[in-house]
Amino acid sequence: MNIAIQGILGSFHHIVAHQYFGEDVNLTECLSFDVMPQLMNSNKVDGAVMAIENTLAGSILSNYALIDEFDLRIHGEVHLPIHHNLMALEGQSLSDIKEVWSHPMAILQCRKYFRDYPNIKLVEESDTAEVAKQIQDKKLMGIAAIASNMAAEIYNLNIIESEIQTRKQNYTRFFILKKSNGNIHTTNEVNKASLRFVTHHHTGSLSEVLRIFASFNMNLSKIQSLPIIDNPWNYSFFADVVFDDYQQFQKAIIEVKNKVSDLKVIGEYKQSKRKHDS
Repeated sequence: MNIAIQGILGSFHHIVAHQYFGEDVNLTECLSFDVMPQLMNSNKVDGAVMAIENTLAGSILSNYALIDEFDLRIHGEVHLPIHHNLMALEGQSLSDIKEVWSHPMAILQCRKYFRDYPNIKLVEESDTAEVAKQIQDKKLMGIAAIASNMAAEIYNLNIIESEIQTRKQNYTRFFILKKSNGNIHTTNEVNKASLRFVTHHHTGSLSEVLRIFASFNMNLSKIQSLPIIDNPWNYSFFADVVFDDYQQFQKAIIEVKNKVSDLKVIGEYKQSKRKHDS
């Protein structure tokens, strides 16, 4: 099994890949989300791990757009507690740090911490772990990274301060993705689905769809609108629904199809349990 991840070893995507697939999975490192769907559709990888939303920073709309554009399927999901740590070369302390480099999402999740240190410049980079590696490889003094405990261990950096995220219970939801005809083994335990649909242009069209889910006793756990690129000022909706009865879900889908102009089931999978930090 070859799985694409955003970032390099020590990234949060690396942690999720090992949690979901086990330690023996082969990882293909990507410094851009855009590369991952292309690798899947050219059969260079079997699947991918892609962050989709965070409890502090919200949804990553560009990743929803990639899933739609490349006709990818959601195979599963993982909710990972995100622990951000400030790290630098051994012997460096907070007073030595002039700049902190990290992925934009990591910086966003830690901005409150840095309000007390206005002299530190925050620099956006492509990956949390990649920055940690650069600091060690180039022996960068006065530069710190925001990254995982695993990154500090792999690249032999000293953690100056742990848990610097704004909220201690900070989670990122990751999708496990495959091609529409991908060969990743599918579990028989299905109680959640992700949908993309486009409503008709009349008053109450969205509420009609929502009422259908409610009438079948299905929980709409998320809904997200996204502009339709070739149709200005028109939007598609991405929705997650949780259900106990798969047959009822199928009946609901049939009714929804009659109420919308377009509907695609992006994935049917087992709901991830969100484990609370101790």
